[in-house]
Parts: sequence; structure tokens; C-alpha cells
Amino acid sequence: MSHPLDNPIWTALGSTHAHLSQGGARARRYPGSIVPFAATIDDEEESLAALEALVRPGETVIFLQRRDARLPASLTVVARAAGVQMVAAGALPAVPEGDLEPLCDADAAEMLALAELTKPGPFTLRAQALGRFWGVRREGRLVAMAGERLMPAGFSEVSGLCTHPDWRGRGFGRQLFLHAAHQAVARHETPFLHAYATNETAIALYRSLGFAHRCDMHVAVLAKAG
Repeated sequence: MSHPLDNPIWTALGSTHAHLSQGGARARRYPGSIVPFAATIDDEEESLAALEALVRPGETVIFLQRRDARLPASLTVVARAAGVQMVAAGALPAVPEGDLEPLCDADAAEMLALAELTKPGPFTLRAQALGRFWGVRREGRLVAMAGERLMPAGFSEVSGLCTHPDWRGRGFGRQLFLHAAHQAVARHETPFLHAYATNETAIALYRSLGFAHRCDMHVAVLAKAG
């Protein structure tokens, strides 16, 4: 029996994020205005056809799962990458002291600008539809943030972690990451995360914060000709 995190997009859209799900019993996706994630229940032709039907011409979607899945022949593979999935493996360190604040819809444009500058992963103006975000402000501007993304029942992904280059090295990332992880633990959920396998610096940081490698993940970016 597969683990819920083996196909986290599928399981999130079938549980906590069911209200955001587009599709049906074979293929699901998030609205593109929130995050370009899609998934299928398996690699059968019926499932691949259902996924293809969910993607509009000229649109791009992202697969993220443990298995190296078959992909619809009608969609172009724009990119592939190796990833890792890590989960909290015991008690987390305490959150460092410092002033952070919950972010809201009024902060969306500033959050998107920070994400576009630092490239933490797919990010949109509606990212807060997935979960909560927290940030650190200095000199009147948002300089660091982190939040929640995929949320299969019983789990919560820490994501969107980024710090403006001018404010790195001050511990903001550690503070925000641990705060988001502790929020999940307080809800009796297991925090988890994804990183590119080549990002050894980030992986080492996550290990130091109490996270352990759970499995390798496959990332595929797919596009439909417009």
C-alpha cells in the first residue's frame, strides 16, 4: 500500500484541498491561478487521458511524485528534475526569537515579488489559498517569508521559504521555517518538505533542523501546445 506522501498532490486534492480540486476520479489539478500542480491516480491510459483533458492549450502543469510516472503523449515534457522529500523526524528545535507576522491577502503582491526575486518554487498571487504564510519585515518591506503548501490529511508541507539577498545570514529563514513546522505539529500534523536533489546546502540545513530524507521524488513540467 502506498504512502500518502508518495503522490502528495493527489492526496492533498483528495483531502484538505478537496475544495480546490479540479478533475475527478482519475486526474486532479489545482486552479492554475493558485499553483500549477496536477496528478493522476495511476499510469493507466484512462488516467493520462483525464489529465490531458484538464490542461488547456498553452498551459503548463507540474507533476511531483515518488514514482517515475508515464506521462501523456499529448503533453510536451518541458523539464524533468530529481527531488527529495523530507519529513520531521522527532522533536523540532525551538523557534528562534524574533518578530514575525502573519501575512494576508493585502501582502500578496509583495510576497509574489519576493518569490520572483528568490525563486523558491511555483508561486502566485493566490498562494495563500493553500495555507498560511508568515513573514519578517525590515525598513517597511517584506524581506523573508515561509508558509504552507500541500496538505494531505495528517501532513503539512513547509514551502515558499525565501529571504531577500540583502537580508540573508540573519536567521530569518530558520525562524520562519521552524515556526511553520511547529504550527503543523500543534495541529497534530507531520511537517514535510521538498527540495531539488542538487540543492545540497538546503538539504543540509533541513537535516540540521530535524528533518530526514523520506524518499526521492520525480518532478516533471508538462506543457500543452497552444
